[in-house]
Amino acid sequence: MNSQMVMYEAEVQEIQRLCDRLTREANAKVVFLVDKNGQLISSSGETAHLDTTSLASLTAGNIAATGGIAKLINEREFSQIFHEGERDNLHISIIGQKVILVVIFDHRSSLGLVRLRVRKASEELSNIFIRIEQKSQSPGAASPFAEITDDDIDSLFSN
Repeated sequence: MNSQMVMYEAEVQEIQRLCDRLTREANAKVVFLVDKNGQLISSSGETAHLDTTSLASLTAGNIAATGGIAKLINEREFSQIFHEGERDNLHISIIGQKVILVVIFDHRSSLGLVRLRVRKASEELSNIFIRIEQKSQSPGAASPFAEITDDDIDSLFSN
């Protein structure tokens, strides 16, 4: 997916519901979805105390660095990464080579449960992003800028 991905309201809501469900079903603290450029798409769970913008950016950097390691050993990519900490663990998955799904969990869950729930959520997310891509490529797809007129642009930059 290119850096000009257009998100549609129906899919944004569907992605949010899926992240909320994954948070509950995996008994995770936090679930978030990031594009490969580091832009946060969706987050769920205990995010009030987190700098989600920095976390999203650093996660994308982690994936880029890991991709470099993969190339050095003749792998295409590592589709799943696991980081174990003293209190919290991170499970990172690449979905359809397009977006990054991150699950932060603690002792209330297990890696096995997270992997099981992520596998199901990944399939659903992949299908959502395929639909988004198809919508944006279909002939006559409504541009998000279609309603903007030259007068609107002129009035924006006048004064």
